Amino acid sequence: MTDPAARYALAQQRRAHPLTAAFADDQAFQFDPFQIAGCQALEDGRGVLVAAPTGAGKTIVGEFAVHLAMQEPGDKAFYTTPMKALSNQKFRELQQVYGEDQVGLLTGDTNINGNARVVVMTTEVLRNMLYAGSPALRGLRYVVMDEVHFLADRFRGAVWEEVIIHLPSHVRLVSLSATVSNAEEFGDWLDTVRGDTAVVVSEIRPVPLEQHMLVRGDLLPLFDERAGVATAQVNRELMRLRSVKGANFENNRRAQEFRSSGGYASGRRPPRGGKRPVRAGGVQRIERIDRPQVVELLARANLLPAIFFIFSRAGCEAAVQQARRAGVRLTDRDERDEIRRVVEERTAALPDEDLAVLGFWEWRENLERGIAAHHAGLLPAFKEIVEELFQRKLVKVVFATETLALGINMPARTVVLEKLEKFNGEARVAITSGEYTQLTGRAGRRGIDVEGHAVIQWTESLDPQAVAALASRRTYPLNSSFRPTHNMAVNLIDRFGRARAREILESSFAQFQADRAVVSLAREVKDAETSLDGYAKAMACDRGDFAEFARLRRELTDLERKGDRPGPSKAREQRQEQIEKLRRQLKRHPCQTCPDREKHARWAERYWKLRRHTDKLRQQIETRTGTVARIFDRVVDVLAALDYVAVVADGTATLTPAGATMKRIYGERDLLVAESLRTGIWTELDPASLAALACCLVYEPRRDETGPGEQGLPRGAFRTALTATQALWSRLDDLEQDHRLPGSAPVATGLAQAMHSWARGRSLDVVLREADLAAGDFVRWVKQTIDLLDQLSIVADPPVAVTARRGLDAVRRGIVAYGSV
Repeated sequence: MTDPAARYALAQQRRAHPLTAAFADDQAFQFDPFQIAGCQALEDGRGVLVAAPTGAGKTIVGEFAVHLAMQEPGDKAFYTTPMKALSNQKFRELQQVYGEDQVGLLTGDTNINGNARVVVMTTEVLRNMLYAGSPALRGLRYVVMDEVHFLADRFRGAVWEEVIIHLPSHVRLVSLSATVSNAEEFGDWLDTVRGDTAVVVSEIRPVPLEQHMLVRGDLLPLFDERAGVATAQVNRELMRLRSVKGANFENNRRAQEFRSSGGYASGRRPPRGGKRPVRAGGVQRIERIDRPQVVELLARANLLPAIFFIFSRAGCEAAVQQARRAGVRLTDRDERDEIRRVVEERTAALPDEDLAVLGFWEWRENLERGIAAHHAGLLPAFKEIVEELFQRKLVKVVFATETLALGINMPARTVVLEKLEKFNGEARVAITSGEYTQLTGRAGRRGIDVEGHAVIQWTESLDPQAVAALASRRTYPLNSSFRPTHNMAVNLIDRFGRARAREILESSFAQFQADRAVVSLAREVKDAETSLDGYAKAMACDRGDFAEFARLRRELTDLERKGDRPGPSKAREQRQEQIEKLRRQLKRHPCQTCPDREKHARWAERYWKLRRHTDKLRQQIETRTGTVARIFDRVVDVLAALDYVAVVADGTATLTPAGATMKRIYGERDLLVAESLRTGIWTELDPASLAALACCLVYEPRRDETGPGEQGLPRGAFRTALTATQALWSRLDDLEQDHRLPGSAPVATGLAQAMHSWARGRSLDVVLREADLAAGDFVRWVKQTIDLLDQLSIVADPPVAVTARRGLDAVRRGIVAYGSV
């Protein structure tokens, strides 16, 4: 840098933010402006929201927060992620920086060094710690919320808002998000509920992205290179192919009509003057090349490693088999030896009989060829191995579902999209521009690639103009999915009381988006309440209740001002009687003789003036939308009807013993679990049956899945308990709908028999056949079952608590117990 002014500005910046400068100097790369801005905001004592593209390096700001915490003895930092896989990855990274003794991991089913100064955890774990008032929160200085755009998730997003709202005010929040189109709105909300928050937005990819269409065996630029992406002007050659495709479509339609009328096969001839179906100008159908050919094309063009996004698990597995059958081999002998060494080291703890069931040897051979699948049905241990080998450039091609795009550190040189539509559970729908950006964001490895490449395979139905619109648009709004739950309600009431709980809910991002003014008013009320507490202490009198004395004085003053007003004589007489009564009460009041009476009175005047203003604010809030608080009131009404809270005449609520139990029951079925425990319908279950029933409460069946008949379920006490649980669910669902709440889905029994068998020690091959699930799916549902059994072992009374612990131990075995961390 030769410009003296620029050198001077940089020197000034370094002097103003020495910690940021020193941290940046220690890194192996030069910081981008948005990274510097985020770190400087933290050094200034502010919270920060960083919204930047995938792979831009926004996590460096979160790592700087951890660095700051480690500068002061006793300070702590929590790093939260939405997924256990991400938590595991971050845990290993931070261990390498700070050492194993300084870094912990909490993910529900894993507890490693939980009292460390730096703890990586899933967001749900932190939410539960906040509600429980965990001693581990002492000394907490920073919380990093990675992938905070998960706040929009329909099922889990509310947890992010709960954490943001309930974190102590002195904790600095670092929110890391993908590029969203309403980052400023989200930042405004964070500023409202968390205090001073800097919003740092970057839409610049650190590695430029080249967009291509794969037509036959050619990679054609999506955009006209002379016009550039900004204008979204599509390559003229692609538009010409589009018009050719239109001609083909018309010819195909006419040919189809001709064939359906009998064609020439029946000996018919077209009528005189009739038209035969013909090809237009020698146009031929543009054939797609198959996957092995695409892989070879990318290898020749030096565009590997690559991720092929295929929107189905079966498609991912089929793609690997295609490449295998075609003889694709992308590794040399040294790479194959290293792959085998890593695989054998990572799977040494898995029994051979389980490996056989999982198709281990064929899977390993595919890895040694440099190809792999990555999807949620894969065993977690296998997925982690694929991720590690891909990061190390040993595996060169991964066929993946879109779940890989959600935060896992697996950047590639090239991303291939075979289709621009996916099945959403009900129908095939086009992917959104946000999804397109998230998927193609994997292309381009910082510090390795000069540019990343997105390759869209040509199909007959593809419109290049529509692809260009996806590639050039950046609309990915962040919308709240927050709604009060039964567990949330009892925790809020217990900690804050009903009125304060409603105010807290008025501060949610959901309410902020519904009516931004309500959040500002609620924040003003919250600040006013703090001031009112201070005024109350300042006017406190050791001789009596000065607040009452001040109220009497105020009432007397108001009446005396009205005393001279004209009006009926009877009204004047009544007013005079009231004045005399108040004077007598004041004269007898113990605070009347206090030597500091007027000093207290000045504070009392401030108190009552602010109190009147606060009451007006509350009235304004009541007349606003109040949607979240109204849902909360309905939830409280349900809880009151079931005796989880006691509501008195003025509307205040307190927890009953049953409500105190519900405080520690988390999940979609919190009310059903609490009622099942209270009514004692699970007391006769053995460990395997309780595990099976717990599975019924967490399992979410596929849309096309039909539950097993009665013959396909465990017998004995399980069936009795299941029938009682289903009847209880029905009553609770009716009660919730009576209170205008959405209710919940019926209890799902599809995995009950498999879970029962697994808990009784049956082999993996038998259980997977019963479950009709991929190993990764089965492990995921077992771990959710373990989470619920763990809660039951803590909150339930004997014998259910003891049975739950035994059931937990019974299912935590084999591939379920295995973990790389």
